[in-house]
Formats: sequence, structure tokens, C-alpha cells
Amino acid sequence: MGLLTIIKKQKRKDKELKCLILGLDNSGKSTLVNKLLPEEERSQVEITPTIGFQIVNFNHGGYTISMWDIGGQTTLRPFWDNYFDKMEALVWCVDVSAPSRFQESLRELSQLLNLDRTVESGETLPFKLIVVLNKIDLVDWNSVEGQLDSLLSTHLEGIEYVSLAVSALNGQGTMELATLLLP
Repeated sequence: MGLLTIIKKQKRKDKELKCLILGLDNSGKSTLVNKLLPEEERSQVEITPTIGFQIVNFNHGGYTISMWDIGGQTTLRPFWDNYFDKMEALVWCVDVSAPSRFQESLRELSQLLNLDRTVESGETLPFKLIVVLNKIDLVDWNSVEGQLDSLLSTHLEGIEYVSLAVSALNGQGTMELATLLLP
């Protein structure tokens, strides 16, 4: 392999981003990933729960983004931190139409961050943390926004993150998410 080939491969790698999308089961992770794809590549069939994981690649802003969609079932959660290697962003998906699961979702996220990185207050994460508040089309957003902001502040105190309200089903906020994934 020549030097030019090695340089070209490295340049390609510099334009590749690995991102994880995690969250509880039924939070809309797979639907969100599907909506990030160009329209001609989207699944036209009903999205089903991810058993295990799926990897989907798409281009945005001159980068190839590898989105690792990991299932959210209770049996898979202990394995989530195994996917953290060389990750640029963690997208945490919260179903805003299920207020009874807000605490569980954010507790899982804070446990995951503390277990994997021993994050202390004020410490910078080695990756971007984007909390996606999904399914806003199914709720009166104004009635749940304050509750979620309060819970996020409590569970992620001192940790840098961005929250984004989206509807994966109708695409609202999905392009903003794709842009947030970029360095």
C-alpha cells in the first residue's frame, strides 16, 4: 500500500463519525434513525423494535455518520457501555408521550454515564451528549417541557448536554439533530 493510499484512507476516516442512539424501549430510536436517512433510503415498512443493534450510515455536512441504534429492552441495557469505543456522540432518546417513564429513562442515562466514564460534576464528557425529546407531536409540548427540563437538570447536573425536541414520525427537528452530530 502506497503512502498516497494511506493518506486518502486517513482523510476518509477523519470525515467519519460514530454515534450511538440509546434510550428505553419504544422511545422512537429506530424511527428517528430512519428519518435521518435520505428519503430514497428510508424504510417504507413499519419500524419494529430493534433486537440487538443496527448500524445505519448517512451523509450530512460533508461527513459520513455511522448511527449505531441499540435496542432499549431491559435485557440489553447492561451491554450498552460496550458500544462506547471511539464514539463522537451519544444521542439519548426520551419518549415525551410516556411521562410515567421519564424518571426511569433519565436514571438509566445518568447510571450509564457514571458507570462508563465515572463522570463527576463539571467533568467534560469525551463525546457530545444530545438528549432527544421525541414524540412531541403526541403531547401538548408546553405542558411537559418544564417537567422534563427540571428532570434533566437534576439527573445531569454539571454535565454538558444539548436537548432537542423532535418528532421522528413527522421529521420535526431531525435535520437539527443531524447538524448537532457534526464536530
